Amino acid sequence: MALFDREFIACPDDKKNQIVYKHPDLNIRKYSRAIVNADQLALFVNKGVVIGEIGPGQHKLEADELPFLGVLLDNVVAHNMYRAELYYISTREFVDEPFGGRIDDVQDPQTGLFVSLRVFGEYALRVTRPHNVVLKLVGTVDCSNNEKITDWVDQLLLKTMKTDITRNIVRNNWPIMGLSAFIPEIEQSVVATTNNELADYGLELTRMGNFDINLSDDDLKQLKGLAKDTAYTRLAGSYTAAAQAEMLKGMGAGAAEHGLGAAGAIIAGVGMGQMMPGAPAPQTAAPPPPAPGFAGGGPGFVAGAGGATVTCPSCSAANAAGAKFCAGCGTGLAPKKVTCAACNAENADGAKFCANCGQPLAPKVAHCASCGTEMGPGAKFCPSCGTAAS
Repeated sequence: MALFDREFIACPDDKKNQIVYKHPDLNIRKYSRAIVNADQLALFVNKGVVIGEIGPGQHKLEADELPFLGVLLDNVVAHNMYRAELYYISTREFVDEPFGGRIDDVQDPQTGLFVSLRVFGEYALRVTRPHNVVLKLVGTVDCSNNEKITDWVDQLLLKTMKTDITRNIVRNNWPIMGLSAFIPEIEQSVVATTNNELADYGLELTRMGNFDINLSDDDLKQLKGLAKDTAYTRLAGSYTAAAQAEMLKGMGAGAAEHGLGAAGAIIAGVGMGQMMPGAPAPQTAAPPPPAPGFAGGGPGFVAGAGGATVTCPSCSAANAAGAKFCAGCGTGLAPKKVTCAACNAENADGAKFCANCGQPLAPKVAHCASCGTEMGPGAKFCPSCGTAAS
């Protein structure tokens, strides 16, 4: 027994940074001493069931001190061994875990363009339910090192982001070019949604850091060019006027290259435009309306509506024409109908006569037979003279 007392079981120094460490030997000598660090828990597992756990400290592995060990005695070796899987689970917070990826085919509500978003940052991870980590995570993910676990968390995080970010952009009509203004809301939503997925595996994201979302270089160039063109069109007054101004700029640049002078070329160009047969008349169209999205933008993109919108009477959110329910709050957008009591035909709200049979749609107003005062619906006596309703 003295020999057994000197045997120690502990998580090796080079494994103390691991979220999960499994002791390699299933046979644990009776009277051995298990050392559990301050930021660890040790779980004994037999046949897929957690038999017991021990917290930080030094523990003598003997059934008199740890009664649950009694069920782990191995009869084959005359009760000198416990047969069990021993897991060390770290309870500390693992910080500065990097993640990053790409979310394709996100539609910008303001322009209708499909773009790719790049998301990246860091997160902190910790174990919240050690039993679930052993029973569910270990069977799903290779837990031999932290990278295997964090790679799995990264994939889950990006999957959650793709759904969550896209939903928020559509629901709140957030412009892609101004998405950085909504980073705090996106971060909070993503952490909550991801933790719902991680809870069953005993893990939790405690926070995120350096979280950012940006566009691919090609998409950023395209959206910036569109914003510039739209702003220029607004300043010029119309698309045609903007195109004419751009043409004159090109003529001026060409003339300058040939030593003719930009100012003279522009004046000549204006004169040519006025004197050429069939030249279009100067445009007097009103400038486009102010943009809800990027500076200088047009009225914004509304899918399937050609720019037309239906305003929700409850939350005032703009919805595509023909929408039956508000994308912001779910309120029904269908116009109210009035049913004719005579023929059951549906009429527009506010109609006074049925469009199908011509019967009045407003309820008949009763009057007192004695004094002629108007009586409300269901009144049994006249409010003016007290005469009973006929």
